[in-house]
Amino acid sequence: MGPGSELTVAARGHGHSLQGQAQAHRGVVINMESFRGPEMKVHHGKNPYVDVSGGELWINILRESLKYGLAPKSWTDYLHLTVGGTLSNAGISGQAFRHGPQISNVHQLEVVTGKGDVLNCSEKQNADLFHGVLGGLGQFGIITRARISLEPAPKMVKWIRVLYSDFSTFARDQEHLTSAENTFDYIEGFVIINRTGLLNNWRSFFNPQDPVQASQFESDGRTLFCLELAKNFNPDKIDMINREIENLLSQLSYISSTLFMSEVSYIEFLDRVHVSEVKLRSKGLWEVPHPWLNLLVPRSKIHNFAQEVFGNILTDTSNGPILVYPVNKSKWDNRTSVVLPDEDVFYLVAFLSSAVPSSTGTDSLEHILTQNKRILDFCAAADLGVKQYLPHYTTQKEWRAHFGPRWEIFMQRKSAYDPLAILAPGQKIFQKAISIL
Repeated sequence: MGPGSELTVAARGHGHSLQGQAQAHRGVVINMESFRGPEMKVHHGKNPYVDVSGGELWINILRESLKYGLAPKSWTDYLHLTVGGTLSNAGISGQAFRHGPQISNVHQLEVVTGKGDVLNCSEKQNADLFHGVLGGLGQFGIITRARISLEPAPKMVKWIRVLYSDFSTFARDQEHLTSAENTFDYIEGFVIINRTGLLNNWRSFFNPQDPVQASQFESDGRTLFCLELAKNFNPDKIDMINREIENLLSQLSYISSTLFMSEVSYIEFLDRVHVSEVKLRSKGLWEVPHPWLNLLVPRSKIHNFAQEVFGNILTDTSNGPILVYPVNKSKWDNRTSVVLPDEDVFYLVAFLSSAVPSSTGTDSLEHILTQNKRILDFCAAADLGVKQYLPHYTTQKEWRAHFGPRWEIFMQRKSAYDPLAILAPGQKIFQKAISIL
């Protein structure tokens, strides 16, 4: 097809774009999972890494690298996603406070640009393309290969949950742990509003430290904050790890009767969401609309945010988990395309709702979207400096506001690597066949 053709191209990973961003109206959608060759290659040595295809799933990378006693450093909560998909956004989980997101743990990429060039890029070679593609929402090229940093993998994980009734105490303890030198390997948090029998539900995965006290704990009608922690270990170091955990927990101010612990293999811990997926699939509740809203909230504004959103806008959390945890900006590379708040510490707040098809109640798609809009409207009105992660906008004006001072470099990269605006039109950032200069 010639330069004047109407072709557009979108790369589809494992089908998790939230608003149809992986679609290309009257264009071509490339199923990246079909590009899973050649074989993954794990390289040992002082700085181990693995070479993988852009369509490879993270769960498969974990399984392969574990054969060599190695694993990637940074994860997403759900592993059945493609490498190209998460690297086009950022890839955040409870390890990000220490290792940064997945885009901070990749050495090299092979990219097919919108011009059709196949280029290897890294910090030393085609560096502008390398940084542009990372967090670039598929706008500059399709990631076809990636070199992922690895580290020695632990065999086991101590998995811990505790509850708080006060957001300030919860946030203070989270920030204490994410800024400490000696701390946990994974730190996340959840908001739980008006959930009946919460601790009883935990018993299928965790053991309460004080079963009697835990059985008397009432969660109905309350707003609670769960701190979820993990400490990696090998069985020969169990005594030392237990002492470390005891010391770390003694520094926290959680509700003492709510301490729950579990011991699982490393792969069981990392692939924990898949257990829920299997259950939901069996009930026909996985392939439903997921109107997720992911926000990055500056640390100085998280209390205002929590007071309004968790105190007024939300009345329960029955539609899906709400995550909230801090990350350190120093672990992110400001040369990539990802957009962050203007503070050294910010919180990921993720509303991971599932809508029930054909429902007209509080679990309907319409209700959840209205709630999301209320949250976004509040953030805008209160001028909280919030940025969307996995952003969704429908006009270039909104995208310009999202990128702020980074809009110019984003446009320059678009004209350099995809001047015809062929790639990822579903993001609605650039219109095809209209000058973007």
